[in-house]
Amino acid sequence: MVIAVIGPLSGVHAEEKGKTPAKAAAADLAPGARSAILMDAGTGTVIYEKNSHDKLPPASITKVMTMLLIVEALDEGRLQLTDKVRTSEYAASMGGSQIFLEPGEEMTVDEMLKGIAMASGNDASVAIAEKIAGSESAFVDQMNAKVGELGLKDTHFANCNGLPADNHYSSAYDIAVMSRELLKHERIIKYTGSYQDYLRKDSPKPFWLVNTNKLVRFYTGADGLKTGYTAEAKFCLSATAARDGMRAVAVVLGEPNTKTRNSEVSGMFDYLFSQYKVHTIHKTGDTLGTVKIEKGVKSALPLVAKETYSVLLKKGITQEGVRHELVLPPNVKAPVTADQTVGKLVVYQGNTIMKEYELKAGEDVAKAGWWKLFKRTAGSLFGVD
Repeated sequence: MVIAVIGPLSGVHAEEKGKTPAKAAAADLAPGARSAILMDAGTGTVIYEKNSHDKLPPASITKVMTMLLIVEALDEGRLQLTDKVRTSEYAASMGGSQIFLEPGEEMTVDEMLKGIAMASGNDASVAIAEKIAGSESAFVDQMNAKVGELGLKDTHFANCNGLPADNHYSSAYDIAVMSRELLKHERIIKYTGSYQDYLRKDSPKPFWLVNTNKLVRFYTGADGLKTGYTAEAKFCLSATAARDGMRAVAVVLGEPNTKTRNSEVSGMFDYLFSQYKVHTIHKTGDTLGTVKIEKGVKSALPLVAKETYSVLLKKGITQEGVRHELVLPPNVKAPVTADQTVGKLVVYQGNTIMKEYELKAGEDVAKAGWWKLFKRTAGSLFGVD
């Protein structure tokens, strides 16, 4: 591998050697929770965790994955917000939290998503799952496939709404990763961040929605994501809040009541926002360097940042020794496909890796024909093309 040093970062925090921000929270930020985690959504850095890989019933936090598959279908054009979703008898039969759909009743995807995000509608979850996949079981297969795609090890779904079922479990860590993935689809905040709204507003029986996540009203910057409760799971929450250019994700499972749940999550948010800051290395669209292409129609491909690359840094500690490096192979053999990994950006403090970002090709590069390769070789030898 060829390593090209891009340069040092001035004015950024150097973590204690061998440590990461995940080790910093010595206090138990969620004493009432059976399991908990606090993560910076931008970098994926874990600040605090408690039994974060315990496999537990997730209750309605299951709907984080349900909403993720819905917004993916919307972003890919397989679903439109204006599409009508018909309620089957099976979907209407769901108990627990619901928006009281009648068999045969139709709502738009937009309305169903409101019902899921704000009111935790079990019936709406099943109805839209059937719309996307044909049946709830087929949709659950897609949920579990997404679990594998995200590399999650502590999760298996048996339904799309979180009602108690055998072989249905997740962990605080996995839910945080799912939540972070969901937050990449910015449209979801319109739903999870709303405190109140209406369904069937112009009908004889309007239905008033009030968000089950009270933090969206009472914690500055909170705008999601999903509450959960069953007798087995107790009180659960996957919450997110944004402040000062940072976004936090906090997950608690097995809390004794809503007051404790909301108080501990608020304290977790306070800890991250008061103790950490984000330092941006490269912004979306920045040119990072060039990778050489062997036997391609192009001999080189510029590497452009597809997202903002940043690290989470502790406030108030001497800042030194943080640098970043571009790690590229001598060349990449054609053909190259868009989104193929062609290198990585590595952030160090001293000799300790703080963060790695995979770098992807921005376009396809086909293999060149023999005549183009001959002309390229001739050009390099004789200065002609």
